[in-house]
Amino acid sequence: MAGGWSKDGAVQDQIDDSVKDAIKLARSQLPKGESLTHCEECEAEIPQARREAVPGVRLCVDCQSQHDSEEKDLQLFNRRGSKDSQLR
Repeated sequence: MAGGWSKDGAVQDQIDDSVKDAIKLARSQLPKGESLTHCEECEAEIPQARREAVPGVRLCVDCQSQHDSEEKDLQLFNRRGSKDSQLR
């Protein structure tokens, strides 16, 4: 059931779009090229198993974990579903 000016299935469309955006972002952040032998940030050696599992890896596990947690803190809410984005 739609309300106001929204069409039937509008909520599902927003969910689908949010998932597509997240997939697109994740794919754009995948490492590319040849893996490094040492971390870009701390110069620690990157194990061979990690280099084979993640082609193009540039950070050790510790630095990657820290990078991921900092990035997660920036994603506070879904802009697509907020009232502010609908008013613009």
